This record gives sequence, C-alpha cells and structure tokens, in this order.
Amino acid sequence: MRRRLSVMKRYIPNQHGAWAMLVLPFLFGLAASQGKWPHIPLFLTWLLLYLFSFPLLQWTKTRRGDRYRKPVILYAALLLPFAVYMLIAVPQLIWFTLPLIPLFCINLYYARTKNERALLNDIAAIVTFSLMVFPVFYIGEGEDWRTAVVLFAVSMIYFTGTALYVKTIIREKKNPKYYYASIAYHLCFIVFGLWFLPLAAAPVLAALLLRAIIVPKMGVTPKVTGMLEIGFTLMLFLVILFNM
Repeated sequence: MRRRLSVMKRYIPNQHGAWAMLVLPFLFGLAASQGKWPHIPLFLTWLLLYLFSFPLLQWTKTRRGDRYRKPVILYAALLLPFAVYMLIAVPQLIWFTLPLIPLFCINLYYARTKNERALLNDIAAIVTFSLMVFPVFYIGEGEDWRTAVVLFAVSMIYFTGTALYVKTIIREKKNPKYYYASIAYHLCFIVFGLWFLPLAAAPVLAALLLRAIIVPKMGVTPKVTGMLEIGFTLMLFLVILFNM
C-alpha cells in the first residue's frame, strides 16, 4: 500500500492550492464569456499540461530521472494530441501560449536550484495560471476585454495574497514581517476589489483579510490550509459568477 501511494505521488500533484489556481482562472474566463465546445478540449489540454509540468519540475529538482521519467513520458503522450488539436482548431491560441514559456523557465530555474518556495517562483506560477483567463475568454467570444483584464488581475492578486498568507503558516510562521505584510497586502486587495468588483464582493474580501489575521495564529496544518483555500476560492468565484 505504501509503495502504491509513493508511486501515485509521482503522478498526482499533492498541492491543494495549485488545483484551485488551475481551475479558477478558467472559470473566470467562462463567467465573462460563453461556454463553447472547444472549452472542453482546452481544459483537458490545460489539465494535462499541469500534470506534465509537475513531474518534469520534480525531475529537474531531484535529478531523479529513474523516478519521474515515466510520468513525464505518459503525460507528454497524452498532452500532445490535445495540444495539436487545439492549435489546429484555434490557431490564434499560439499567441496566448508565448508568455508561458519564459514564466515556465523561471519555474525550471527555481526547481534546478531547489528554491521552489521562493516568492518570485510562486508569482511566476500564479501569472501562468491566471493568464488562462484570456484564451478561455477568446474562445467563448467574450466582448468586453476590460472585464477579462480585471478578472486576470483579480486572479493574480488573490493568489499572490494566498502565497504570502500561506508562508505565514508554513515557511515564515515565526517571521512577523511576513505576517504584517500579508495583512497589509489583503487590505490593499480590499481597496482594489471595492474599486473594480461589485459591492457583493466586499464580504469575501473581508473574509480573506480575517483569514490572513486569524488563521496563522491557529496552528493549522498545511493540508488543512490547502483545503480551506479551495473553499475561499469557491466563494470568490461565486461572487464573480453572479455579479459580473
């Protein structure tokens, strides 16, 4: 049983927050446009790209090709036909993929130097995930690109705040500078949200601030923290969905 779980860890990412980052920008793009058939293969491509990048980054970090070669090959084989199909069906998607290359190079660098917990590495990943708003919006024939830009910014600002807040629970839990920086950041997020988002978002923004103030004092585990983030992410999405 333990051996099976060990093998599964090579294939399935165990970072709960990353799954929220994978899904939320996609849902934002859908909320601001119309659901279309190509969104299904697009999401599968996006999912497989994430699953492919996980063992690749682990391979880069650990230099353990014997451990991560098989999942890299498996996900590459599954990803390739979907990626080719999407580029044939919607050739304009190539322009949306170009910014992902330098951002992934940053992730590779931090994996190579075994410093993947660096805040800049987190931000590079957050920007990568958040950019998915735009191809989803484009395929859904959205009309107001300003809305897409705002949703991209909301995703990026929200998850950057989450990365900062999570550090106050795990890596920097004994560093008061990170704790107060997290609180200040969430206060700025409230100002941004009240300016660009519907007033209905105010309770969610207040809840995120309270989370940054209270949860680090509770001694919760990283696993519980990740699961809580899924709930906060869902709250934010529902506000966007019903009020945009």
